[in-house]
Amino acid sequence: MSIEVKNLSYIYNEGFPGESLALDDVSFAALDGELVGIIGHTGSGKSTLLQQLNGLLRPKSGTIIVGDTNITDSKTSMLSVRRTIGLVFQYPEYQLFEETVAKDVAYGPGNLGLEQEEIDARVREAIEMVGLDYDEVKNKSPFELSGGQKRRVAIAGVIAMKPQVLILDEPTAGLNPKAHDDILQMVETIHQKEGNIVILVSHNMDDIAAMADRVLVMDHGKLIMNGSPQEVFARREELASIGLAVPAATEILGRLKDAGLNVEADCLTLDEAADRIAAALK
Repeated sequence: MSIEVKNLSYIYNEGFPGESLALDDVSFAALDGELVGIIGHTGSGKSTLLQQLNGLLRPKSGTIIVGDTNITDSKTSMLSVRRTIGLVFQYPEYQLFEETVAKDVAYGPGNLGLEQEEIDARVREAIEMVGLDYDEVKNKSPFELSGGQKRRVAIAGVIAMKPQVLILDEPTAGLNPKAHDDILQMVETIHQKEGNIVILVSHNMDDIAAMADRVLVMDHGKLIMNGSPQEVFARREELASIGLAVPAATEILGRLKDAGLNVEADCLTLDEAADRIAAALK
């Protein structure tokens, strides 16, 4: 399984006074098992790109090939797209609606036309995969749960459809530090267990640096960088010019290097930064 995006463009309000080019000739590939991070300022085209990848929007031009399927072809069944690609929006807990956790998680698989036995098995597996106790929460109203738990249930509803591509738009937005860390650990667990492609959008550069195999940088609808976290975050001044930060460790070392300390600024973790600073001061 892979994703190949070729020359993707999209225009909002085409032909009207508010017309704007949201995606401008975007091309990239995501390989089997990769975790791809996408960063960019507000309005850079990130969310529009995610909706193209899920088939919610059709491009003005360009193609998206997922596996052997061109999902931008008007003849392609959207049901087959939904089976393959799962999208978790920001604040997905706002989309919970069923009377129990189990029923909410079962909604997606039920729409795939599966047998009830398979649906039940998927519901249990998904709830446990997101770190909740199935027997404890299955009959609870999702609205009785904490914010972090609600988000886990919402993500479980997507996981239960067993997507080969999982897209997460700011999955930790608005959560406290513990819930934030718990959700990211859950994403790592799902990725390792399912071996699927994960596309993660986040404004937290430390999270992207720690998790992503590759980073895409969007700016005004264009894809302007595509590389490993080390390659992308080494371009600190270029990122700053478009309003983006770098991981804390990279920023600290970059400032020390600018001040004259003989240290390279291409590390991503605070522990590694501390080791480099100590070595430079000896």
